[in-house]
Amino acid sequence: MSADRPTLPPVRLHSEAELAREALGAPLMARAAKLARWAERGVPVGAGGEILPEALGEATVLLGLADDEDGPAHTAEAWQLAVDTGLVEITEHPGEEDAAADAAAGTARPGEELGLLTSGSPHDILDIWLEGMETVLADAAAPDLADIADQIAEGGELDLDAIDWNPEEEAELLDGILGNLYLLTALAESPDQAVPLPALAASMIVPDDMDEPTDDVLEEVSEAMMRLDDQFRVLEPIGLVAYRPVDEALIEELDEQGETVTAAEPLTDEDVSRYGMVRLTPLGVYAVRARMLDAGVDAPAVGDLSDKGADVLLDALPEYPEALAQSESELWLAARSPLEAARDLLAAARGDDDRAPGRRLAAQQTLSLVAPEAETALREVLDDRQLGGLARVWLAERALPGIPEPTQDMIFWLTVDTIAAQLESADDEAAAELRDLVAGLTEQHSGFFEAAWRVDHPATADVLEAMGRLHPDKKAAKDARKAAFKARSRRTA
Repeated sequence: MSADRPTLPPVRLHSEAELAREALGAPLMARAAKLARWAERGVPVGAGGEILPEALGEATVLLGLADDEDGPAHTAEAWQLAVDTGLVEITEHPGEEDAAADAAAGTARPGEELGLLTSGSPHDILDIWLEGMETVLADAAAPDLADIADQIAEGGELDLDAIDWNPEEEAELLDGILGNLYLLTALAESPDQAVPLPALAASMIVPDDMDEPTDDVLEEVSEAMMRLDDQFRVLEPIGLVAYRPVDEALIEELDEQGETVTAAEPLTDEDVSRYGMVRLTPLGVYAVRARMLDAGVDAPAVGDLSDKGADVLLDALPEYPEALAQSESELWLAARSPLEAARDLLAAARGDDDRAPGRRLAAQQTLSLVAPEAETALREVLDDRQLGGLARVWLAERALPGIPEPTQDMIFWLTVDTIAAQLESADDEAAAELRDLVAGLTEQHSGFFEAAWRVDHPATADVLEAMGRLHPDKKAAKDARKAAFKARSRRTA
């Protein structure tokens, strides 16, 4: 893949209206908005904008969390989100900077941003949510407050080294985890497919070239899992992830035995789920992609190409998973008339460069979705050496009359071109299909290799060499390699 091509597979995004509804429904955001409306009466706050104890108790009751032992903490988190996102604004009390910890240093009332949650556009709502999400991400990457409290209780100054916390490394690790989760989501067969926490942790820790993780690496994976468990619990209420936490009973079992999680050991489906399962929500996909774009990463989404030229579309589609390629093609075609689209696709499919076979295959697949009104465009290229074959295929699939018989040269040229396109992006599954195709061709045409090496196509020699590697029959494979040698000699003569 060239350096200017996408480095990530495309994702399918929900509409901004759908995402905005999800953002408003996220538990932490909904609580923050409720507290902001409640603040209309004026809420006394401390010097840092924190809600004071008496008001905190009232707010906890307001949110229906009075019976939850963590209710005050959840309320304080929601209040802080309201402050950080401008849902509430604080007016400081003059001359009270040195007020006692439990005395009011200011008054909080609804901020301008609160009105946008009801009267603003979906984009406005998402901007507010993204700002809050960044706050929550920072909280997730922060050190364990219990460690800090223990250190302060011992009378020492705050020492980040002593609590084994590096803010830059922690933020980078969390970014990497979210990036891996984004990639796995993009490649998943279903958007609801969750990732086991052991696999996610191992993806960041275990080197790609390590066949068997060492005990030290397994220990590091185990520690990362426990840290991720804490972080995903923090991230779930803002709606970034859907998370099934590590089974508390499992943690207790491990603690009692003095052992740690051995993430690389084979686990049953039931065991895996006990170690935690996580997936990005549609809102999470949107958020991680937005952060990637801000960082300069090329993170395409389905629909990005609908206003681009056919050349851009055909250059990108070979890298897309099949289902997303079809969706992208459908959106691109919807913006054009069938005849205009067909002519643009055919013009962009021409070329003798290395990527041209892939473009033509993408054009053929996209053209299969075009309405019959495009017939004129396909008939215009019937005599074109590069496009005549695929034009005949399109017309024949629609059982249209008056299709001229292709010459043998055109048949062989199209065959070489098609195999060259499949070789360009063949994965393991495609390679098996290609092997069957190669075997089938030589069975149908006894003199295939004798004719194929004469085909005037830039990829003829490469295709024949590949057929020599792929063909299951040793004699046929040898014939393919001989034909490849002849083809290469012919081009250099």
